[in-house]
Amino acid sequence: MTQSRTIPRALLLVAAAAVAAITLLAGNGAFAQGGEEEGEAFSGTLRFEGAPVAGVRIVAADAAGRPVGEAVSDAEGRWRIPLPGPGTWRATIVAETLPEGVTLRDPERATLEVMVSAGRARPLIFALGERATAGPTIWERLAQATFNGVKFGLIIAMCAIGLSLIFGLTGLINFAHGELVTLGAVAAWAFNAGTPGLPLLAAGAIAILIAGAVGGGVEFGLLRPLRARRLGQFQFMVVTIGLSLLARHVMLLFFGPDRQRFTDFALQSEWTLGPFAVTPRDLTIMVLSAAALAAVALFLQRARAGKAIRAVSDNPALAESSGIDVDRVILLVWIAGAALAAIGGVFFGSVEAIDYLMGWRLLLLMFAAVVLGGLGTAYGAMAGGLLIGVVTEVSTVWASPEIKAVFALGVLVLALLIRPQGLLGQRERVG
Repeated sequence: MTQSRTIPRALLLVAAAAVAAITLLAGNGAFAQGGEEEGEAFSGTLRFEGAPVAGVRIVAADAAGRPVGEAVSDAEGRWRIPLPGPGTWRATIVAETLPEGVTLRDPERATLEVMVSAGRARPLIFALGERATAGPTIWERLAQATFNGVKFGLIIAMCAIGLSLIFGLTGLINFAHGELVTLGAVAAWAFNAGTPGLPLLAAGAIAILIAGAVGGGVEFGLLRPLRARRLGQFQFMVVTIGLSLLARHVMLLFFGPDRQRFTDFALQSEWTLGPFAVTPRDLTIMVLSAAALAAVALFLQRARAGKAIRAVSDNPALAESSGIDVDRVILLVWIAGAALAAIGGVFFGSVEAIDYLMGWRLLLLMFAAVVLGGLGTAYGAMAGGLLIGVVTEVSTVWASPEIKAVFALGVLVLALLIRPQGLLGQRERVG
């Protein structure tokens, strides 16, 4: 009994140390949102044929043409011009400073006039290089979208496993699960782009440990005492919504509202594999995601702890009467689910960009994957995540990417009309 209490206490200490480490990194400037990075600004990255363009001068001016600042793109092609305040400002790229052989795609867009909101940095795009004469065919676009959908679906599936297992074990709908995804990405970015400057692999490993410790700390320090008080499911749902809001705004406080990227694997040349164009980074992410999902499936089928998880998910009372420590199983699922969510956050942040709302935006798709696959089943979350990912990306061939989540939810509704228990769920008698 003493040993079982010592392990969760150690998890609480690790979680507290992780929060303190992130706070310390924020105070030391690891989160590049303070000082000169605050306030209104123009920013951007110049690339030509996938490579950064350095030494290009950009000038900002007011509506009357009076200069208010300028910048020169660095070795990574990045530039930033602080502005005097909110309003309408102009940004002009000085074509004479472009390297030899690099031209503006549209010379008439050498000057951009845009409105900047208070406290926000406005990213600008100056397209370089000649415009492509012919785009891909509809079949090439469909093949590429399917490939991207599999990549996206693998990430969603990995993030949704913990959400599904937690529901299967406790009946809890965890609205804070998206913030575990964000925590993994933000923590990895802090150790990668911040003061330590660790390689992304090392920073990601630390972020996974931090997220796992935080997940275990939330279960042991908050949810387990509330279960002992026999709170209802609605009260638990409200608690997770509160945790989500708290975590989201804490990360906004330290990380800031702007989107950031990891310093590793930012610019890579694409490989052409038949009709698919893929970077080594994306291919690595897909392989690692598939390996992680296979490892989870193997763990649930072969490992003793995995069998205990499946037993508690099927019948908690019977599992407890058989000698299984239900509380320890739930704690294990919280730690593993949070760690998998963090892995998904690191992968998604590598593919897209990192911001404090990324997990919240993915949460709806994770819920869709869990419901579509079958509530409470890890395999259902995997299958549902893959299907949701493919549908969302393939829909962009015909529709705007801004509404791609609508198609995923439409498929969810249609699938549930045909099979209400989900793809891998089982029918249950009600009443």
